[in-house]
Amino acid sequence: MNVGILLVAHAPLASALRSCALHVFPDAAPDIAALDVTSDDPPADICQAIAALRAQWPDQECLVLVDVAGATPCNLARQAPMSSPDAPLPPSVLLAGVNLPMLLRVINYRHEPMNTLVARALAGGTQGMLQLALASETQATA
Repeated sequence: MNVGILLVAHAPLASALRSCALHVFPDAAPDIAALDVTSDDPPADICQAIAALRAQWPDQECLVLVDVAGATPCNLARQAPMSSPDAPLPPSVLLAGVNLPMLLRVINYRHEPMNTLVARALAGGTQGMLQLALASETQATA
């Protein structure tokens, strides 16, 4: 069974990341949800939306990916109920600092156990950041 992936970020980043990911992995659409947070959204509405999105995977663990640690989407994801007393859900994990390499890695390995998936997500996020030479710099040294 796949892990559900919930993206919560400042608008329009969550939807944009989901769109990019689905360009590469179109079959992953049922496993990925996105919530774009705007500055005028009431916090209670955002928490309810997160809980509703999380509830779409009643039998799956959920990996919640947010854009910036300590920012509104992250803080609200931390406060949002990830289960209810009458409908307990499998565990959720929250990671901050989502980027496209991290998301693609998560989607590719979403069938793995959560602890392995979290390690792959963190590695994918950091290994996807590289300083590269510009084409003009490589031509000048050749």
